[in-house]
Amino acid sequence: MSRQISGPRRATYYVGGILMLVGAISFGSTFVSFAMHFGDFDMDGAAFGKSMMLRAFGGIVLIIVGGAIRGIGAAGLAGSGAVLDPEQAREELEPYSRMAGGIVKDALDEADIHLGRGPPQKVVMIKCPSCGKLNEEDSKYCQECGRSL
Repeated sequence: MSRQISGPRRATYYVGGILMLVGAISFGSTFVSFAMHFGDFDMDGAAFGKSMMLRAFGGIVLIIVGGAIRGIGAAGLAGSGAVLDPEQAREELEPYSRMAGGIVKDALDEADIHLGRGPPQKVVMIKCPSCGKLNEEDSKYCQECGRSL
């Protein structure tokens, strides 16, 4: 399994992001145009309206398409669900799985929690002959029934 994301996938991710940015600028420019020409009655309203609608809908389409391309670039074809191949999806999502594990490890280290480190400790328990309850090694009386151990 690869620990790095391939160059073509990175390029796809960035192309999708650029398309989303262009779409957002196109969509946002309709509001700027509307504000700039508010109350301007000397221009052709139909052509202006068509231009604004084209930019608004074109911007929305670019945002959606760019988001899909960016998702495929981030997770790969199988990782994003475009191709149904669990083995390939596992391979494509491996860098993210490793990253998530690293984040959890950092959080555990920060909280000073150590899981699975060092040899396992042996615990000796004494079974009560009367009720069968397991008691700690240094107990003199059963924690369940109170009888002498």
